[in-house]
Amino acid sequence: MLKNYIKIAWRNIWKTKGFSTINILGLAVGMTACFLIALYVNFERSYDRYHSKADRIYRLVCDIKTPTETINANITSGPMAMYAAKDLPEIENFARLLPNSLLIRKDNIKYQESKLFFADSTLFQLFDFPMVAGNPATALKEPFSVVLSESAAKKYFGKEDPMGKSLLLTDDSFNSKVTGVIKDIPENSQFKGDVFVSMVTLIKMANFKFDEQWGNFGFTSYVLTKPNTDPSLLTTKFPAFLTSRVGKEMDQMKMHYSLFLEPLKEVYLYSKRGGFESGNINNVYIFAIVALFILLIACINFINLSTARAIERAKEVGIRKVVGAYRMQITRQFISESVLICLLAFIISLLLCLVLIPYFNYLAGKEISGGIFFHPIYIIILFLLACLIGLLAGIYPALVLSSFKPVTVLKGKFSSNAKGLLLRKTLVIVQFVVSIALIAGTLIVHRQLGYMRNQNLGFNKEQMLVLQTNGDAKSRILKDAVASVPGVLSNSVSGAVPGGENPVAYSEIENKQGDMQIANLPVYFVDYNYIPLYKIKLVAGRIFSPDFGTDTAQAMILNESAVKLFGYSKPEDAIGKKYSQWGSEGKIIGVIKDFHFKSLQSKIEPLSMRYGQGNGGGLVSIKIEGQHINAALQAIERKWHDIIPNRPFEYFFADEFFDRQYRAENRFGGLFLNFAVLAIFISCLGLFGLVSYNTTQRYREIGIRKVLGASVSTIVQLLSIDFLQLVCISILVASPLMWFFMSKWLADFAYHIDISWWIFAIAGSIAVGIALVVITSLTIKAAMENPVKSLRSE
Repeated sequence: MLKNYIKIAWRNIWKTKGFSTINILGLAVGMTACFLIALYVNFERSYDRYHSKADRIYRLVCDIKTPTETINANITSGPMAMYAAKDLPEIENFARLLPNSLLIRKDNIKYQESKLFFADSTLFQLFDFPMVAGNPATALKEPFSVVLSESAAKKYFGKEDPMGKSLLLTDDSFNSKVTGVIKDIPENSQFKGDVFVSMVTLIKMANFKFDEQWGNFGFTSYVLTKPNTDPSLLTTKFPAFLTSRVGKEMDQMKMHYSLFLEPLKEVYLYSKRGGFESGNINNVYIFAIVALFILLIACINFINLSTARAIERAKEVGIRKVVGAYRMQITRQFISESVLICLLAFIISLLLCLVLIPYFNYLAGKEISGGIFFHPIYIIILFLLACLIGLLAGIYPALVLSSFKPVTVLKGKFSSNAKGLLLRKTLVIVQFVVSIALIAGTLIVHRQLGYMRNQNLGFNKEQMLVLQTNGDAKSRILKDAVASVPGVLSNSVSGAVPGGENPVAYSEIENKQGDMQIANLPVYFVDYNYIPLYKIKLVAGRIFSPDFGTDTAQAMILNESAVKLFGYSKPEDAIGKKYSQWGSEGKIIGVIKDFHFKSLQSKIEPLSMRYGQGNGGGLVSIKIEGQHINAALQAIERKWHDIIPNRPFEYFFADEFFDRQYRAENRFGGLFLNFAVLAIFISCLGLFGLVSYNTTQRYREIGIRKVLGASVSTIVQLLSIDFLQLVCISILVASPLMWFFMSKWLADFAYHIDISWWIFAIAGSIAVGIALVVITSLTIKAAMENPVKSLRSE
């Protein structure tokens, strides 16, 4: 019997190849999109969940409160995690990471390692980074011990066994020994290191006694709690712990700390403090909803076309019942046909996923999946989903048609009832609500991204080349040397550039009341030419100048936000006020206009500037004429190799560097656009099928109207008006819904666009335009047919 059902089902599919193709293709594309988005959502949610102790690992974070502000930091000072593990019995172990960038050399091989961490010897006891060589308990215990990833080991040693071999660290050529090799850290990890250097190495290299400096922040700290520990109860013990350990120091500095625990599994998606790598749970939710919407559209298409076409088979059902078919047999026949179509869609979907996963990885900017067969559970779910859709889509026509009396059907008195028509109209409205919402969402996302890229940032970053010398002592010599390169207009050396990391300094600034007000201020160390080079506007006072000898040690410039922080209503009121910062004391000499030195996702913060290279930054900014960029770059590289031959040539352009902050948003926008296009494509397929069916059903009506004198335009209008009404209703429903959801998304940006009414007008117009193209292309063809053909049988 089953064989007979499948044979008849296949004949019916082949008989109506056009409708069947639309049905199968639409559902296959919907399944594919849903499958890919499911991979993305699952990948984003999988960050750091593969560690066996992940349920007990927490990131230790700190709020730093001064009389002026509270900084919600994602880092701690060196002693905090170590002494917490000693004093609080609930903590079983701890590990700290300090990111850095070091020059590493082996023979003639040299790399500036940016994926380098100083790490405690306990790192591999907390995290599951499998070692392929070495002892995880002792690999990072001794000074100048280095653990490499497999990729780094291959980079430095090729096919040689790296264990016990030497690497030189930094310009001072500290000799280190490879004590371990780990497998490459998975993509779904917050920190991805290629080189781990023992934490105690810092003491030998820089005499950095980090375990005693409570006010020196920069460490990312993790603690492992004992089984069954309640993290909320542990958090209540932190205030007393800090008071006992560093209470007097906090009172003296008027800087108080509060410690909190963030579950490792939640840091990537849920933490508002940022970190090595951060995701956005709202984006994950949005994509999950988009996946459901796309699948919903595909199912609506399938159900719409299946129920609409079922009417054509009313006489077939009547004949079957006359010759003795039972109602259950007819029901099984329709369901088997529906399931067969869905299984064909499932097979095509697997093939599409196989082809599209590499492209999807490219769009996402990370390897979400190595291939479809890496996810057997997803394939099984997709298969079951196909069967379920086929079952649901087949039940309605099967039950309706099998319930009619054969006499009524064979006399031709059966026709589509009002309920069936209402169902199809409702489904079309839902379909276009989703499509219009996605069009509007795409417009809003790309308008926000364009706003961020084109916003006046308050500084000039065009044709600005930046050399990264990583604090090399010869960076100023290099700066002077490149000034003579043809095409170089101006240059400067500094410790930071907009869009990059900059140190935060404990500062005391004389406020409006004459008191020395404490604040933690980001600080840019710059030279005389930095402010004019980047065209940062001066609003009061003056900039650093070689004409004033005290500027190199006793001068500071603030931005407008910093001036407001200390109570001054006018920038000029801050000129001449005293400051104390990192052992330097002097006066405020100038105030610059606020500029976006961070992304537009955060508000402009107070900023200080002082003369000097600062913290070994060594960034040489070079303004180059647009038509001479390539030639100038080659000449600059030659100067680099002459002056700093021991370092690899590193550079970036300031505009690209600043825009890197928006990589996650750009990827989100690209993915959103692609899936919106898929949703619209599926909607068009469904609309094409329904319009084609509707036109076929009214074939004779069109012929009669033409005989009676109706024009082609009149017939097109008649056939189009019903569908266009449904699209207009969809616009009214979709607009407020998308306004609500996209307002929530935009709330993550400190600076964002306003959602204007015309965005929804454009989205609606696009939907109407697409619908008109589909409708008119089919109705014009029907309206121009010779009426004799349609009336021949009457």
